[in-house]
Amino acid sequence: MTTPVLEIRNVSKSFPGVKALDDVSFAINKGEVVGLIGENGAGKSTLLKVLNGIYQPDQGSIFVDGHPVTITSPRHAFDSGIAMVFQEQSVLPTLTVAENIFLGREEEFLRFGLLSKKRMNAAATKELAKVHLSVNPAMRCGDLSFADRQMVEIAKALSLDTRIKGHVTILLDEPTSVLEKREADLLFSIVRDLKSRASFVFISHRLEEVLEISDRVYVLRDGKSVKELESRDATVKDLHQLMVGRQLHHEYYREARQAVPSATTVLEVQSLTKSGSFSNISFALHEGEVLGIAGVIGSGREDLARCLAGHTPFDSGSLKVKGEQVHFSAAYDATAKGVGLVPAERKVEGLVAPFTVAENMTLAALPKFVSGFRIRFADENAVARQWIERLSIKTPSTATMVGSLSGGNQQKVVLAKWRIAGVNILILDHPTRGIDVGAKEDVYELIRDMTAEGLAVILLGDTLEEVIGLSNRVLVMRDGEVTATFEAAPGNKPAQVDLVSHMV
Repeated sequence: MTTPVLEIRNVSKSFPGVKALDDVSFAINKGEVVGLIGENGAGKSTLLKVLNGIYQPDQGSIFVDGHPVTITSPRHAFDSGIAMVFQEQSVLPTLTVAENIFLGREEEFLRFGLLSKKRMNAAATKELAKVHLSVNPAMRCGDLSFADRQMVEIAKALSLDTRIKGHVTILLDEPTSVLEKREADLLFSIVRDLKSRASFVFISHRLEEVLEISDRVYVLRDGKSVKELESRDATVKDLHQLMVGRQLHHEYYREARQAVPSATTVLEVQSLTKSGSFSNISFALHEGEVLGIAGVIGSGREDLARCLAGHTPFDSGSLKVKGEQVHFSAAYDATAKGVGLVPAERKVEGLVAPFTVAENMTLAALPKFVSGFRIRFADENAVARQWIERLSIKTPSTATMVGSLSGGNQQKVVLAKWRIAGVNILILDHPTRGIDVGAKEDVYELIRDMTAEGLAVILLGDTLEEVIGLSNRVLVMRDGEVTATFEAAPGNKPAQVDLVSHMV
C-alpha cells in the first residue's frame, strides 16, 4: 500500500460546551480528491483548521508523507505542503491581489533589501492565469467582486504548487459557494489538471459537486467520522441520509405549504433605476408571497435587493411600502418601515461576530428590550432561547459568541433577528449559501412559516431549482433589466431551461 500524503489518526478537539471533533481518522493518497461532508456543526471546518495549524488538536496525530508532524501555524502548514482556501475568505481587502497571493512570502521578491513589486506582480499574473482570472495584480482586493476574491484565494493556495518540490495538499472549504456553474466547472478542471502534483480535500454542501469531483468521501456527524465510501458507489440521497440520519424529504421545498398570496400589495416598484446596475424595474409584491429573482452574477439582482433594503440609494423611479412613497437613505430607514435584508455575506453584514447569540438576535429590535437607559437582559435572553429552540440552533447558550457557531447556525440567528424585529417584508439574498442540506430544510420550513403568517419574501436563491421550488412568481433579470416573469404555482412550476433562456 502507498503511504498517504496526509493522514490524521484519532484526532479530537473540544471548545467550551462542545466537542467539535471526536476521535476522527482519515487519509488522503497521492493525486486524490477526498470529499468531506456533514451538517453544519459536524466538525468539517474545525478539522481543516487543525490541518492548517489554526487549531491544535487535544489529542491524536497528523502525518505528512508518513512522518508525524505538529503543525503550529498556517505558515508551518504551508511550508509542510498544506494550503487552505477558507469558506469565510482570508484575503485582506486593503492589500493588492499580488500582496494577498504572496502574503508572508515577500522575501522571495526582495533585492538588496527592497521589495520588487514588478517581480511580485509578474509572479501573481502567472498564478492568476491558473484560475483564468484576468485582473490587474496591483488592484486592491477590496475592489474585486466576492467571486473574484474567491478565485484569488484559490490562486493563493495553488501557488504552493510552484514552491514545494514534493506533493502538496490543498484544503478547499466551500470553494464554489459563491461561484456560478461556469466558474465552478473551471475550478474542477483546474483540480483535475493538478492531480499529478497535488491532492485535495474538498468540502461542499452541494452534494452533487462532491460526487462529481471526489474519488472518496468521508462523512462526519456530530464530530465523528461515520462513513467512508467510494464516490462512484454513492448517490446524493445516500450522502444526505448519512449526514443527518434521515432520508431526504420527498417534498424538499415544501411546495404543499406554498401560501396563496393575498390581494394586498405590500411593496410596489415602478421604473426603479440605478445607473450602472439596473434600469426600469417594475413589480408588485403581495402579502404572503415569495417572489424569486433569477439571474447570473452581474444581472443586477443583488444591487436591486440592496436598494430595496436601503443599503444603497436608487437614482430614479418610485418605491412604495404599503402604499406610502419611500426613499431610504440608510438600512435603518428600511427597517423602520418593516423591510429587512438577510445578506449574502452574513459574516460581514448580517452578524457582529464578537457579540453573543442573544445580542445578535435582538440587535434590529433593541428598543423593544430597553427600559429607560437599561437593556432588559432577562427578556432578551428569554426571547433568544425561544428562537434557539424553534429553529434548532446548535449553540451552548445564548451567551455564546455568534462567530464561533457553524455557518448554518449563524444563518438561523440572522433569520431569527428579523423575525424578532417584526419586519413584514424580508429580502433573502442567497439564504442557503454555504449551509448543509439539513439546515436548508429548516430555512425552507421557516420561509413557509413566514408566508403563512402574511410576511412577503423576495428571494435571490442559491440555485435555480431553489428559486423555482420556493417561489410563487419568478422574475428573470439580465443586464440590469427584467426579461421575463413566470408564475410558479405548486404543481405547475416553470422548467429551469425556460428561465435560463432569458438569463443569458
